Amino acid sequence: MAIRPIRVKKHPPQKLAGETPGGNNPWVDWGSFPLKDNEIQDYDVATWAVDVLKSTPKAPYFLAVGFFLPHVPLYAPEASFDIYPEEILTMPHMLENDRKDTPRSSWYNHWDVPEPRWKWFQEQNQDSLFVRSYLAAISFMDSQVGRVLDALDENGEAENTIIVLWSDHGFHLGEKEISGKNTLWERSTRVPLIFAGKGIGKGKKVRAPVELLDIYPTLNALCGLPEKVDLQDHSLLPQLKNEKAYRQWPAITTNNYNNHAVRTENWRYIRYGDGAEELYDMNNDPNEWMNLIGDSKYEHISDSLKIWLPKKNKLPYVGNYQRILEFKDGKIIWQDKPILPGDPIPGF
Repeated sequence: MAIRPIRVKKHPPQKLAGETPGGNNPWVDWGSFPLKDNEIQDYDVATWAVDVLKSTPKAPYFLAVGFFLPHVPLYAPEASFDIYPEEILTMPHMLENDRKDTPRSSWYNHWDVPEPRWKWFQEQNQDSLFVRSYLAAISFMDSQVGRVLDALDENGEAENTIIVLWSDHGFHLGEKEISGKNTLWERSTRVPLIFAGKGIGKGKKVRAPVELLDIYPTLNALCGLPEKVDLQDHSLLPQLKNEKAYRQWPAITTNNYNNHAVRTENWRYIRYGDGAEELYDMNNDPNEWMNLIGDSKYEHISDSLKIWLPKKNKLPYVGNYQRILEFKDGKIIWQDKPILPGDPIPGF
């Protein structure tokens, strides 16, 4: 049985954020308290990677280095908080009543998660502190990535090494009136994906959406290994050679049973399990403030994106009880119970 490691070796005597909704989960916390770099697990992870690189492992080798931050609890050394003084803090772009044009079913992808709704942050005057804590956690994690890259430079193998840096999901900091993840919007589904090393152009940015599934075939191609033909993903080698190279496939994201998003360079289309839809013009509305579904001018756009929706949807994993969301007979079924039209929105 795998035991989940403790990310922070030193905890505050009590939750810094005080009591939070959703069962007062001890992981859902943020803020600054006296904390040294080596009192955070990510520091140990970086130290392990640095030690491996200092030992000059025999090539070819594969080194996987996984950092936990920025994940709740959002704790970081005070020096990381100092980078973002509150008096000059820039808050995320938000629109009041942003959810007025999103379908009711959009709320149920992120219902039973412990992160509070943004309304709670504002009422408790915790919104700016939460954003600072998130940024501080990112900066600390970045510094640990820097330690690993420095060690790679020092062992002389940087020019012969392919580096891939990515994240598992984005994080709402008030956008769409929520905090946390588990949505099909840009804030939750867009993540960094950075390739660097031999044969990869420097400072290039690909506009075409890609998928994390593409990492495997891309590394295969970069390393000159035999191509695997039984994969659903695609090598990004054309884009790494030419950032404007055409890519015919959109990026597909699935969150909960039969809820999907299709992202092209210009559009995001979302369809939930009950058939409700959203469509956003990502060029003119990058914050996704205006749902264009229902406007006949854009019907051909949504129709062209629907063809990419997955044709097969496997039923939810029965052991993941908190995340089971289904749609049956026109009803939203959450944890085996129907959500009726008059039921209140969770958290509001």
